[in-house]
Amino acid sequence: MVLKLYGVSFSTCTKRVAIVLHEKNVPFEFHPIDFAVGQHKSPEYLKHQPFGQVPYIDDDGFVLYESRAIGRYIAEKYAGQGTALIPTELKAKAIFEQAASVEKDNFDALAAKAVYEKVFKPKHGLTPNQETFDELIGNLDKRLDVYDQILSKQKYVAGEEVTLADLFHIPYGALLPAAGSNIIDTKPNVARCAEFFF
Repeated sequence: MVLKLYGVSFSTCTKRVAIVLHEKNVPFEFHPIDFAVGQHKSPEYLKHQPFGQVPYIDDDGFVLYESRAIGRYIAEKYAGQGTALIPTELKAKAIFEQAASVEKDNFDALAAKAVYEKVFKPKHGLTPNQETFDELIGNLDKRLDVYDQILSKQKYVAGEEVTLADLFHIPYGALLPAAGSNIIDTKPNVARCAEFFF
């Protein structure tokens, strides 16, 4: 049975899972969830994703939600096909886990809020807060300085090979220009790495 991905095409978390599925060459069926009618809050949907968020997968009856957990599951289940996205050697895997934590806490935590201010708020008829956006981008700028130092010594965020940690950056990294920020382009090593992914 083919893996099923339930989500919303414009959702960054849904995109994160789709990117991993494509990188691992895993066939899947996409099942769009209609936010406009509240499908994600329906009793049937909540049986599979109790927080009423997207995405979740159904892999022949095994249901899993949270995009990073799904990414790890796919990378490990399909380790023998596509790009190897999780190192198996102990120290390399520890560095990967470190990079994945850095992405979540030092990139996504700021980039997601900045993109929300300038991209998603207007789509929902809300007014962006420029001061909030500028503060988020200022904080992200400081974090990307550290990324730039790390990437001056290695090709990707966890070393010399692409990992899930790199792919996890794509959904919000690709949306920063749409939010009005060229912050990634101001860091030469970050820009070099981003060019490969965005």
